[in-house]
Amino acid sequence: MPDASPSPDPRHDGMVRVRGAREHNLRGVDVDIPRDVLAVFTGVSGSGKSSLAFGTVYAEAQRRYFESVAPYARRLIHQVGAPRVTEITGLPPAVSLQQNRAAPTSRSSVGTVTTLSNSLRMLFSRAGEYPQGAERLDSDAFSPNTAAGACPRCHGMGRVHRTTEELLVPDPSLSIRQGAIAAWPGAWQGKNLRDILDALGHDVDRPWRELPRADRDWILFTEEQPVVTVHPVREAGRIHRPYQGTYMSANRYVLKTFADSKSQTLRAKAEKFLRSEPCPQCGGARLRAEALAVTFAGRTVAQLAGLALTELADVLAVPDDAPRTVRVLTEDLRARIATVTELGLGYLSLDRPTPTLSAGELQRLRLATQLRSGLFGVVYVLDEPSAGLHPADTESLLTVLDRLKAAGNSVFVVEHHLDVVRHADWLVDVGPLAGEHGGQVLHSGPVDGLRNVAGSATARFLFDTAPAPRRRVRAPKGRLKVGPVTRHNLRDVSAEFPLGAFSAVTGVSGSGKSTLIGEIGEELAGVGRLVVVDQKPIGRTPRSNLATYTGLFDVVRRLFAGTEEAKARGFGVGRFSFNVAGGRCETCQGEGFVSVELLFLPSTYAPCPDCAGARYNSDTLQVTYRGRTISQVLDLTVEAAAAFFAEDDAAGAVRRSLRTLRDVGLGYLRLGQPATELSGGEAQRIKLAGELQRVRRGHTLYLLDEPTTGLHPADVEVLLRQLHGLVDAGNSVVVVEHDMTVAAGADWVVDMGPGGGDEGGRVVAAGTPRDVAGAAGSRTAPYLARALRG
Repeated sequence: MPDASPSPDPRHDGMVRVRGAREHNLRGVDVDIPRDVLAVFTGVSGSGKSSLAFGTVYAEAQRRYFESVAPYARRLIHQVGAPRVTEITGLPPAVSLQQNRAAPTSRSSVGTVTTLSNSLRMLFSRAGEYPQGAERLDSDAFSPNTAAGACPRCHGMGRVHRTTEELLVPDPSLSIRQGAIAAWPGAWQGKNLRDILDALGHDVDRPWRELPRADRDWILFTEEQPVVTVHPVREAGRIHRPYQGTYMSANRYVLKTFADSKSQTLRAKAEKFLRSEPCPQCGGARLRAEALAVTFAGRTVAQLAGLALTELADVLAVPDDAPRTVRVLTEDLRARIATVTELGLGYLSLDRPTPTLSAGELQRLRLATQLRSGLFGVVYVLDEPSAGLHPADTESLLTVLDRLKAAGNSVFVVEHHLDVVRHADWLVDVGPLAGEHGGQVLHSGPVDGLRNVAGSATARFLFDTAPAPRRRVRAPKGRLKVGPVTRHNLRDVSAEFPLGAFSAVTGVSGSGKSTLIGEIGEELAGVGRLVVVDQKPIGRTPRSNLATYTGLFDVVRRLFAGTEEAKARGFGVGRFSFNVAGGRCETCQGEGFVSVELLFLPSTYAPCPDCAGARYNSDTLQVTYRGRTISQVLDLTVEAAAAFFAEDDAAGAVRRSLRTLRDVGLGYLRLGQPATELSGGEAQRIKLAGELQRVRRGHTLYLLDEPTTGLHPADVEVLLRQLHGLVDAGNSVVVVEHDMTVAAGADWVVDMGPGGGDEGGRVVAAGTPRDVAGAAGSRTAPYLARALRG
């Protein structure tokens, strides 16, 4: 007789159960993950782990939250679409902490992200030392982002833009008619200004340097805008009637264009004639004089905001007999600062702009804020929180993750760092490979259960205790001396790097690594060509993607334009560009998405209702190349595209680009994947692939900033083969790295430190990996020694 007892309620059995997940490359995945644990999702880059953790689990939790909001907002949100999954049960509310890049605004800072600035302003408002007879100020008066606090001269930016005669008139031997005022606009508008000056009685044919000083100053800097009647010079066959012309000085034109123009090209041109300098009124402090007259512990709020957080915490340590208000506010601030410093970010200052932070730093700041939020019963979904962390700081990160779990939360982490993986309570390994060769859950259970799972790329690195293979240290072909450097926290620091070798610069976050290698370009004269491969985005809009950046899309468009169908329809190469009118979908203007405004929530994007994300109009999509439309080709992964073009004699250039992209571990990315969806590490590897596909002669020095960020250890092996191949071909490579396996395989290591911020900025050790592994006083040494042992 069948058991008639009811099945357990999935909401109360302690498990998040996912059934039939099909997001991106997931193949109908079923997986159970316990709540109230630290669960880590692993797998090679592009295997599908983020599609499972973020694209499925978090997306479903977000969708359920949106179900509870107002019907108007819900109607818009439904356009975004639910994750492709049959069912998820036992899912609590979720908080996502992804590695999103900071918005490019200098008003956003470490203090605003962590809300520490709010508390510091409150401290100054309530407990600051005011001048005799001064009125007490509200906390808003200590913020450069409010009308009450911002310096009126620089509007709270701390810097002003101004120009000089030398910038505006680079060649004073020219006359105004010959174009002496380089800052003026071209075409008719520039001629108009010249004709107005002529009508005002100025000599436009005399060399600029011969004009009287008073006239030159007025022409360039006057705030007057006189109106005169202009009688244009007659030209053969054209009639020019007199008109009323209004004069605008070169200075006024440049400042107005820079501030108001919607054209990025015009703004960039105007910026060339401007010099940025500290505001003369506030001295760069960004605040009104009234706020800067208030002090705490003898310092202004701007001075405290400029201190490293570790130093700020020391300043805020007040005696036990201090007034209760002071003790309450300072103790709260110090407790919240401690959470940030615990995550290895004590070298940051409150006034550090967020656009200057790495994605990993920004995510850890948000994590520190969440740790103080007091939430419980939620799922935190984190995206590689160890990115950019020195191994010593990773231990602190694990402590923070444990505290989130101990507070009654579930912590789901997408990670590659093996120390984080080993620390997990539960492991979900996705693979076996990337793209269409991945998308399966190979293991879901305790970490040790992965040991004997066939096909897992993670298992080999997690349980392999064999020592790292010894690489013979290359003999240098010369040396590059850098320094002495005095910049940021570096004080008269010098270092040497061998040429024709692979060098790694190590050290905790904020120790001065990037500052040091940033000076290499200044010292390069006579050494050869320099290629800096950084993690800046390859573009800031969805229009920029892997295919356009590498140039392979130009070849693909020519292949489509060469088909019989395209020729019959009169379609040229431009027809297959989604950036120009003609072939693109005009509803979304070739982006494939439209913005959905949610009023009380951040704007989001939904697939275009007309082209459904294809980017092109229906006529363009009638043309196919070997059975695929241009949109379908853009949707191929690098791996799949390599197979598609493998036997195509006309696509040799495409195959070369695809080969280099695979060589740097990017076979899983789609050709049309928007730049806005790429991590900093992916953007850097795309740039590296672009360099590798060029045929170069002579010595080149490659500088890379944490190239292994976001890479699975198996993908690190692939990338290192390419980098060491560059050295074997006679070039030099210098990388800033936290991955000790990379440092262990280098020819030369320069270790910075010993700490971050003011506690760093020195070369602690330099030599072969084995030399540095034995260096006293180096925080890197024990971890490097462990990597060398295996």
